[in-house]
Amino acid sequence: MSRLFPAIFLLTQLSLVDLLPAAEPIVIGTRLEPLVDRHLIESLSGDAVQQVVEPRPEEVVFTTDKPWEGNTCAYYTIFQDGDLYRMYYRGSHWDEVAKKATHREVTCYAESRDGIHWTRPELGLHEWDGSKQNNIILDGLGTHCFTPFKDDHPDCPPEARYKALSADYTTGKRGLNAFQSADGIHWSLMRKEHVITDGVFDSQNLAFRDPLTGEFVDYHRTFVNRVRAIMTCTSKDFLTWTKPVLLQYPGVPDQHLYTNAIRPYDRAPHIRIGFPTRFLPEKQQVEPVFMASRDGVTFTRYAEPVIPRTAPADRDGNRSNYMANALVRLPGNDSEYACYGTEAYYTGPSSRLRRFMYRTDGFVRVKAGATGGELVTHPLTFDGTALVLNYKVADEGRLQVELQDAAGQALEGFRLKDCKALSGDEQAGVVVWNSGRSLAEWKGKPVRLRVSLQDAELYSLRFQAEPGR
Repeated sequence: MSRLFPAIFLLTQLSLVDLLPAAEPIVIGTRLEPLVDRHLIESLSGDAVQQVVEPRPEEVVFTTDKPWEGNTCAYYTIFQDGDLYRMYYRGSHWDEVAKKATHREVTCYAESRDGIHWTRPELGLHEWDGSKQNNIILDGLGTHCFTPFKDDHPDCPPEARYKALSADYTTGKRGLNAFQSADGIHWSLMRKEHVITDGVFDSQNLAFRDPLTGEFVDYHRTFVNRVRAIMTCTSKDFLTWTKPVLLQYPGVPDQHLYTNAIRPYDRAPHIRIGFPTRFLPEKQQVEPVFMASRDGVTFTRYAEPVIPRTAPADRDGNRSNYMANALVRLPGNDSEYACYGTEAYYTGPSSRLRRFMYRTDGFVRVKAGATGGELVTHPLTFDGTALVLNYKVADEGRLQVELQDAAGQALEGFRLKDCKALSGDEQAGVVVWNSGRSLAEWKGKPVRLRVSLQDAELYSLRFQAEPGR
């Protein structure tokens, strides 16, 4: 026993952290890191907090007032295709007095040159009340929740340049069908049989090709203990899919999630962002929230709605506040993204789609008020010779950065007092230290960032080559 005592004594003097192996630094290289989760953040202090951001509401861009549309038009998908913006949505109407649908569901198509003003081309594909002068692209199988995307992969066959998943509501059997199109207008089944059968699917079930892996990724609806949930699976050919797995949201309660609107963030494709619509069964209300993931399965999901039910108009009724499956740039505006939300569902003769605007990378921010606060990152390694931030500083505020070693000691020439205070509103502001020393000497070496904020907001960071070089 006496020979064991020194070892036992030593163990009692060490914390659990001391006994664990040191974590490897996070390798970010030159990639953009929007602060949508706590992946880079080790600590926040003072009055610095991480907050989800509400997009700015703008005008109504679309009203569903055609005879084949109505007040329950839903499941909008919008994407940019060259100089054209394409919109797909369900045409449907509900008689609130009779408590029944007044006509069959159809899939409709609209297009725009600016993402704001939309037209319905007369396609002549499907008949409605004796006329083919309408914008219906699908009538029958798949019309409940048709959700297309464009496949830009160079190996994609021309006849399948546009793809879509949609639920089968015609046979009584549960499953998703795969569709293809050469032009985004004329669609056909890729296979008669369902390609995904594990799920419930009465929602906007979507897919896309992952820009990093080249595989197709699906996100679709299921139920877990009578709660609406989201599953995901992958495919190499859009026809044979892996067994779906449930999404995980550590630290937050289970809630009904109706749609998901998940996509890779184009400026940081290693991150997937989503705008699931939370369903509140007490009053049948819905509200979009924000979430982000680095593996496509485990998501950081924020509690606050990004489009609250008190937004501009008619959003607090039954299912009146869905987020569309859309995040696009508008012509001449490289500093913002447009997204869209529905309103006036079930009320009156039609429903509406409103535009909202996000700052670039502006889904989540680290914000500090007048008393100031700090953000400290985990150890990380970088390439490049310049630190570039997306930030906003009030007139009386400031933002400064200190470079530390992995142990948290300030590096000579990169202390907080050496940093020229950042001001104004910049989406690619370069951090400058008055010492004149170059970040190049710390490339590939573990460092921490200590960011001091006062009346300031920080959205994203990245290391890159010096501007102009």
